[in-house]
Amino acid sequence: MTKKQRALAIIQRLKEVYPLAECTLDYTRAWQLLVGVRLAAQCTDARVNVVTEELFAKYPSVAALAAATPEEIEAVVKPCGLGRSKARDISACMRILHEQYDDQVPDDFDRLLALPGVGRKSANLIMGDVFGKPAIVTDTHCIRLVNRMGLVDGIKDPRRVEMALWKIIPPEEGSDFCHRLVMHGRAVCDARKPQCESCPVADLCKQVL
Repeated sequence: MTKKQRALAIIQRLKEVYPLAECTLDYTRAWQLLVGVRLAAQCTDARVNVVTEELFAKYPSVAALAAATPEEIEAVVKPCGLGRSKARDISACMRILHEQYDDQVPDDFDRLLALPGVGRKSANLIMGDVFGKPAIVTDTHCIRLVNRMGLVDGIKDPRRVEMALWKIIPPEEGSDFCHRLVMHGRAVCDARKPQCESCPVADLCKQVL
């Protein structure tokens, strides 16, 4: 079985187990997801959702958040950890959206990457979830699972994993596949103690085979 064949089979199996592929960060606007994914670095989505509920209530628009000082933002986002750097990035990012993009999030990957605090993972998440464009989000769950499954061979660098997956994952499947990997990583394929005996893709997994 080639990597591409294994990938297609795993994609289909995970679709059956996790029919709803959704981002677990709460948002209603593109800029809110941009803020949420920055806060999610080294923090759980559950905690981020609690913090962003307060943050978005206090600053309900790009303009409002752009007008806030980094210190004011930090006072709210501190529970997510790395409060100073995250607040600084959020402040700078919202100012750019307000001043250069008429309060809108650009739908261009390179322009997203140019925003403060936005890396490839964040840009891909925005492209896939907000704009419905081909995207592969290589978070820790994705990197761990695709290595275990044999879709990539011992690659840990997020960019290299992303590039390897682009070769075997159909573009239209990438975003949802990565969401399902997160769900599967949390529910079954635990980092320390994977439940291989009850895994729905065990017969396709290189580690099990």
